[in-house]
Amino acid sequence: MEFGSEVDFKSVVFGAAFAAACAILGTMYNDMLYAFASIGFLYVGYQAKNIKMGAFLGAFASTPLIYLALDGKLGYIPDESKMIMTVAILLVGAFVGTVGAWAKRSREKAKVEYAKKQKIGKNKKKNKKDEVAETETETGLLNKISKKNKEK
Repeated sequence: MEFGSEVDFKSVVFGAAFAAACAILGTMYNDMLYAFASIGFLYVGYQAKNIKMGAFLGAFASTPLIYLALDGKLGYIPDESKMIMTVAILLVGAFVGTVGAWAKRSREKAKVEYAKKQKIGKNKKKNKKDEVAETETETGLLNKISKKNKEK
């Protein structure tokens, strides 16, 4: 299993940059913008191939926020709590990445179920032909069985 083939690096870079930009803008203008940083992590998780990869990439995409926090761009953090802040940012990134990957998996399952329910175009005709063929073979077998019973 190659790591590079399973990762969409463009989405990781875009998601991490969006999260960092929202955090910086939240510091400069309005604290409400901090919440929008999670959209970047959701995007990274949504583009992941599976849930485990979504968690890993979400944590990886949160590293710019760790840098900003430790550098003091997001406000003062006491020395005693820098490790706790680092772990908390990584856990939040991993959790939100997992949620994004889970949402993608649920969406794909819903698409498959919806496609199964739809009977349009050629598939509808094929299904009718298959049903007719099945009933013909069943009636043919029933006719053969009834003929044998009559002969006995």
